[in-house]
Amino acid sequence: MDVDLFDFDLPRELIAERPVAPRDAARLLHVTTDGLADHIVRDLPALLQPGDVLVSNDTRVIPARLFGRRGEGGVEVTLHERVALDNWKAFARPAKKLKPGDTIRFTEDFTAQVAEKGEAGEVTLRFDRAGDALMLALEETGRMPLPPYIRKGEADAADKADYQTVFAKAKGAVAAPTAGLHFTPELLAALDARGVRRLTVTLHVGAGTFLPVKVDDTKDHKMHSERGVVMPEIAQAVNAAKASGGRVVAVGTTSLRLLESATGEDGVLHSFDGATDIFITPGYRFRLVDVLMTNFHLPRSTLFMLVSAFSGLERMKAAYEHAKASGYRFYSYGDACLLEKAL
Repeated sequence: MDVDLFDFDLPRELIAERPVAPRDAARLLHVTTDGLADHIVRDLPALLQPGDVLVSNDTRVIPARLFGRRGEGGVEVTLHERVALDNWKAFARPAKKLKPGDTIRFTEDFTAQVAEKGEAGEVTLRFDRAGDALMLALEETGRMPLPPYIRKGEADAADKADYQTVFAKAKGAVAAPTAGLHFTPELLAALDARGVRRLTVTLHVGAGTFLPVKVDDTKDHKMHSERGVVMPEIAQAVNAAKASGGRVVAVGTTSLRLLESATGEDGVLHSFDGATDIFITPGYRFRLVDVLMTNFHLPRSTLFMLVSAFSGLERMKAAYEHAKASGYRFYSYGDACLLEKAL
């Protein structure tokens, strides 16, 4: 499809710089086949039904932005895909001067060697430690990898909490599954009281969230792969809810992409542990997910393509025009919408 179909004007001032407080006070636009309705996230339990199953992403964002030195020159790297316990692919600046074998020193005793050099500023780094020890070093020296659209990517102390969901548990994401940022313990308790079952899957969000679509046709765009896990007991619970007439409500495009990747043509969700590079555009037949809660996305992004596939391109364009006219806040720290799947 022509990428221009997914373009729209987005005034810069509508991109949220900070989240609202409390988190569940964010606005929520309900997009149904019958029209649009304005709510706040705290209304979510009333918009769902007893027996629905809410599936969230429990990935935890790591402080993946590092500043170091190669000789006398400064180097900035943003990790985006784990290759091994001590190896990560990363975007580096400046990348031109880096070559395999170079050592980047982040602190006196925390270093990485350039193992490989790729295209478009990408390098593979081999750190001097692995696993939990590497995660600890990142926590001590790294910064949260805010998208470049938010304060030019400059994170501060507040973002360590703000850019992490209440579900966050499994370390490995380099971007937040942002629909999950709206949830609070009080909202979770209200969902429980409503009879909505809550489950989690894990998709470690990667650089694909940040990267713009630079091609003219969607068929030429290549998605970065991301690692995901659906545990067998989660698959069993989702299938049981679906069989009983409950709807599958995905919190975020990351949860949806993983669920759809792990679902067979027969609509049955299977356990999953691996990588997915699923790219969903209009024409895709959704196998499992019935309702999607997600934030407002950028023009020409793979995420706006996904929501257009889910609810219909014209309906989503109308919803976004309503959101802009009503002052909804866009992107990671912005407001949310609750989308019913197009019939």
